[in-house]
Amino acid sequence: MKKQFPKRTITYCSTVLSLLVASSAFAQTALPAYDLLLHEGHVIDAKNHIDSVMDVAIKDGKIAKVAAHIPSTDALKTIDAKGLYVTPGLIDLHVHVYNGTGERNSYAGDNSVPPDGFTFRVGVTTVVDAGCSGWKNFEDFKQRIIDRSKTRVLAMLNIVGSGMRGDKYEQNMEDMDGEATAQMALKYPQTVVGIKTAHFGGPEWTPVEQAVIAGTKANIPVMVDFGTDRPTRPLYDLLTIKLRPGDIYTHMYSGLRHEQDPATLGPSKAFIEGRKRGIYFDAGTGGGSFKWSLAVPMVKDGFIPDSISTDLHVTSMNGATKDELNVASKMMAIGLSLQEAVAEMTSHPAHEIKRDDLGNLSEGSVADIAVLSIEKGHYGFTDMQNTRVDGTQKLVAELTIKDGKIVYDLNGMEAKLWNEPLDPNAKYASRWTTFAPRAPDTHNVPAKEMPH
Repeated sequence: MKKQFPKRTITYCSTVLSLLVASSAFAQTALPAYDLLLHEGHVIDAKNHIDSVMDVAIKDGKIAKVAAHIPSTDALKTIDAKGLYVTPGLIDLHVHVYNGTGERNSYAGDNSVPPDGFTFRVGVTTVVDAGCSGWKNFEDFKQRIIDRSKTRVLAMLNIVGSGMRGDKYEQNMEDMDGEATAQMALKYPQTVVGIKTAHFGGPEWTPVEQAVIAGTKANIPVMVDFGTDRPTRPLYDLLTIKLRPGDIYTHMYSGLRHEQDPATLGPSKAFIEGRKRGIYFDAGTGGGSFKWSLAVPMVKDGFIPDSISTDLHVTSMNGATKDELNVASKMMAIGLSLQEAVAEMTSHPAHEIKRDDLGNLSEGSVADIAVLSIEKGHYGFTDMQNTRVDGTQKLVAELTIKDGKIVYDLNGMEAKLWNEPLDPNAKYASRWTTFAPRAPDTHNVPAKEMPH
């Protein structure tokens, strides 16, 4: 027989339970409205037409509010960004990061760099691998690099099924399959954002034509590194006939394929007509794809990049390119404004790859943020011919935030001095930083003394 509780006892227990639930709910809502607040930085957000001193508030990995004055009491953590520039996390549209296979002299191997070592320290939160893998080895790349990286790694599939692995593979037209490439792109629509054709030396249009087939079926852009200059496939035809509006021409200042008008030194007729058709032009400076003799007069003529990218790999990282902010700084040295450079590293590349959810500080967007300073001094910027342009300013990443959490802090902006009282909100630090205080080190404590 079940024991019967008095009605009064049941009522009392229900009341206590209700009070406990209400108390728990109150405790959860008692936290400040925001996890992190960047205070009085100069916000540059091209998509939202913001170019002024603002506060930026973050909550649960998203941009919660951008406004002129947000009280610091509304956030668990406030960082003073006065005198610094606050931008969306930077997007490097052209990198090579299929690292770790052990394949020599291959961009699906030793020529690529591990993304996390080259991104956050220059404000980059998203990279696009430009064709290291094709449809045959993309899933290995995804498992090996994309799924393991803290950096957001997106990819363009190489039209060569075996990927960017040297002439043995890249000149093989039998391995250029637009249909198979499109099917792999459609299988991973959140990760594959484009098709790449590169390094082709032959006279045929096959790689471009197959890339366009893949791009059309998957509804994504094609990026072209046009390979060897051939009279049978002129640049003018590429940009006015073969490619579609919204496709991307990279290495725009290389001078290797008639990008420059020899008389005016400005953009060639192919470039002018291509831009009118809606072709995007990407810097992609790389190890041998950028000359001052093109960039200086073309920028002066108003032909600036749609996107600033590095073409980062093991050679370019130590050469004239170095990193994303170095490329932006060198473009600023020849006439680009800071606002133009930021747009070309944020909302512009995001739009080119049809990922307008990235590259902005709209409320509700992922909280990827770069906090930048401009150092003044004497700086030299070089090109593929080892000639130099001198500049007086250089961009530096002070703080990088990915998915709402600090992932890089050059000068400890976030940290309190070691001898100051502990931040009362330190127990919540994992809500705004990856550098949250660690638990005591117990690896050398004898087993009998280990806490239970």
